[in-house]
Amino acid sequence: MSEQQTRTYPGHGAIVGRTVAESTPWWNAPPQAPRGAPNIVVVLVDDMGFSDIGPFGSEIDTPALDGLAERGVRFTNYHTNPLCSPSRASLLTGLNPHNAGFGFVANADPGFPGWALELADDVPTLAESLRAGGYATYAIGKWHLAKDSTMNEGASKNSWPLQRGFDRFYGFLEGMTSLHFPYHLVRDNSPVAIDAYPEGYYLTDDLTDEAIGMLKGLRANSDKPFFLYFAHGAVHGPLQAKAEDIAKYRGRYARGWDAVREERFARQLADRLFPEGTVLPPRNGEAHHSVEPWDSLPEKEREIYARMKEVYAAMVDNIDQNLGRLLEVIEALGELDNTLVVFTSDNGGTGEGGPRGTRSYFKNFSRGPQLPQEWHTDVPRDLDSLGGPNSSIHYPRGWGMASNSPFRLYKGNTHAGGVRVPFLISWPAGLGDVAGQVRTQYQYVTDLYPTLLELAGVARLEEREGRPARRLDGFSFTAPLRDANVASTHPEQYAEMTGNRSYYRDGWKLVSLHRPGNGPDDDPWELYDVRADPTEAHDVASEHPELVKELAAAWEKAAWDNRVFPLDDRGFLHMNRPPSDEEFSRPVRLLPGTPSLERYRSAKLVALRSFDVQARLNYAPGDQGVLVAHGDLGGGYNLHIQDGLLHFVYNEYGSLIEADAGELAPGDRLVTLRATIQPGYRWSFDILVDGEGRARLDEVLILFGFAPAQGIDVGIDRRNPVSWPLYQRHGAFPFTGELTSVTYVPGAPAPYHPAEVLALLEEAGAAFE
Repeated sequence: MSEQQTRTYPGHGAIVGRTVAESTPWWNAPPQAPRGAPNIVVVLVDDMGFSDIGPFGSEIDTPALDGLAERGVRFTNYHTNPLCSPSRASLLTGLNPHNAGFGFVANADPGFPGWALELADDVPTLAESLRAGGYATYAIGKWHLAKDSTMNEGASKNSWPLQRGFDRFYGFLEGMTSLHFPYHLVRDNSPVAIDAYPEGYYLTDDLTDEAIGMLKGLRANSDKPFFLYFAHGAVHGPLQAKAEDIAKYRGRYARGWDAVREERFARQLADRLFPEGTVLPPRNGEAHHSVEPWDSLPEKEREIYARMKEVYAAMVDNIDQNLGRLLEVIEALGELDNTLVVFTSDNGGTGEGGPRGTRSYFKNFSRGPQLPQEWHTDVPRDLDSLGGPNSSIHYPRGWGMASNSPFRLYKGNTHAGGVRVPFLISWPAGLGDVAGQVRTQYQYVTDLYPTLLELAGVARLEEREGRPARRLDGFSFTAPLRDANVASTHPEQYAEMTGNRSYYRDGWKLVSLHRPGNGPDDDPWELYDVRADPTEAHDVASEHPELVKELAAAWEKAAWDNRVFPLDDRGFLHMNRPPSDEEFSRPVRLLPGTPSLERYRSAKLVALRSFDVQARLNYAPGDQGVLVAHGDLGGGYNLHIQDGLLHFVYNEYGSLIEADAGELAPGDRLVTLRATIQPGYRWSFDILVDGEGRARLDEVLILFGFAPAQGIDVGIDRRNPVSWPLYQRHGAFPFTGELTSVTYVPGAPAPYHPAEVLALLEEAGAAFE
């Protein structure tokens, strides 16, 4: 018998002998959260202004949020970034936006470090640190932290939720979606396979159902604390709500934005959210941002704009309803007191609807003077349809001004209206002695990461992917959270977005408003003492020239330290794309049953160019359905067969144009849709069968910017239909015959001047976000 010997193996702690009797087992213990660590729920709303909820002055019914404020603390001086992806990156990494690689939204790839637009390998996210500390981690809703070129099935998922610390994800990767018919939902790492949504579907309800299901599933199997990151798609445009919620607000906004703004400010003052002497600035009057007096508008316009605001109020109300449902479940689990809840917004209310609002959301984004006159016209809609499935609206910027009461300007700006948002935090078991209090200390979005880790008793990961973790830019604010008399932990902060700049230091704020066409240093600096003048009503730059110079130099240094440069001196930096994106413009052959193509990947086949779509089928009498569809109710096109006739439908930003291409003979057929780019941002379409011209549409407006918002489908028109009447008759209308393939062949690009196209795309992108 051989002499007894044992051995160990790398990565495993067991001592292994020849027999079990000679061996010692070992198990790798999973991480354990500190005893009593709270659950954490972070609710992030999209494009909600400072005054849009009850605890911050709103008339909108928000009982769940009112309850949070009563059990918790309101921060009235909390700041975020001017746009959504940068704010989300800062929240989840604790880094300044450009330092995190998000100097803009994740719909670009210009090739500079501050615009990497994906989460870096040496930056552990809040979810990664909490999961390493023993938490279950869930992400729900909007992500928008992966480049649009990586949102397809063939791309790297390194910046998707599950690769960045979340155990589960349900939502959408893009910057916006329809709330009635979402374009492209994702569960974990895969698209949700669904052809049509059930009657009465509404995304905010669905997201909440999924979140509740995840928490119930966890508690059926484990008592570990959870981190739920719930990022709503609402209240981003297009504005859509449930009919019963809209009805609740019918007639409540006929008094207009000026009155609503004044009423909200009065409630804010009565609630002591601002110091004595704070004034409400005049309505926004800056060029490209101005708001007309409500009473000066024609009666018909006031009626439309009031109805648009009713839809927005209904969206906010529904968010609160669903937050109430979520909290009720946590309470039923017996864990509400030990659940830390944060509620805030990614940026201020938006002015993207322009002075008149829009009933054609995507058409509204490009407003250049070189566009044809038809581009600037509204798309008529029955008032009772506004906010419903077949509508794509946004309110005029006067309502954005009211949302941001009492602050100036909007999302995208570095003035307070773009960056100062509501912030509620509640944790009865841990913060009970401060319930119902208000905090006025300046804090910034990067501070939430270290604050939550400190309250949870979890350490931040010191390395990621074998590299030392990048230093945090945020500072924990647990001290001012617990004590109203403790100073802010965040004494200074830079901001920059599309040329708008600001620098905050110890109560002084230097800020500039970028004017289109100006160079990066042409915009004048304004200076405000925001301790006495939180609404930025009194510019004192001329009284403190040395302080202006000092803070401007501080901004410059911070910009170099945080990867802000280069500034976009040409006006279209975010439209630069790497050469590798050109592979999306190669011909592609799609077989029946192919999952829906993603928006950006689809757009590269057709945007600003001629193209052919070739559908091969073996037709038999009685076959019907959609051969190919690209787009949605906000803009798109499809080819379908109905009652023996071949039809082409073009959705021109909500206006339907149809062409009848006649009957098909039985047998193998080649149906070709030929789009030819024309001057004036137009396409002409020819429909051919076996090479023979059958029908033609002359010079329709091209789909541009972010339209079509839904990608290509073969043999069906999934989820969000191109044609509402066709959907009402046939639903997704799958093709019943033998469809062999659909091939996209991109053609010549538009002959427009590149600078002109890029300028228009830049304007579209800025309006979209």
